[in-house]
Amino acid sequence: MIALGCDHGGYALMQEVKEHLAEIGEEFKDYGTFDKSPVDYPIFAKQVCRAILEGKADKGILICGTGIGISITANRSKGIRCALCHDVYSAKATRLHNDANVLAMGGRVVGPGLANMIVDTFLNTAFSGDERHRRRIDMIED
Repeated sequence: MIALGCDHGGYALMQEVKEHLAEIGEEFKDYGTFDKSPVDYPIFAKQVCRAILEGKADKGILICGTGIGISITANRSKGIRCALCHDVYSAKATRLHNDANVLAMGGRVVGPGLANMIVDTFLNTAFSGDERHRRRIDMIED
């Protein structure tokens, strides 16, 4: 299960991502926002993080205008490793090396085609499990 959250700046791109997830058969829950009215991104970042931490979702995808504010908010939650990715390489590396459990993107930064490639890479790349990466993740969590 993928938890989704966005603000008004990420709303349009999130609609594209939701359509893509449905097409590839990924189960998701949308925590909002549900239209383009101005809202505060921390509300939605916290809902997505809570769903992951409570075991209701395995991973999350967050989108705001730049991806910056929503990723900062997500990373305030202990146990969340949110990576802001605007390219496929970063999405792959953050899963391999950081075991990131939340992907953040900027709706005003990437288009839908690239966003869907980033999502696919994030969802389909497994954590490497290498000892050096585990050690570093443990250091983050302490």
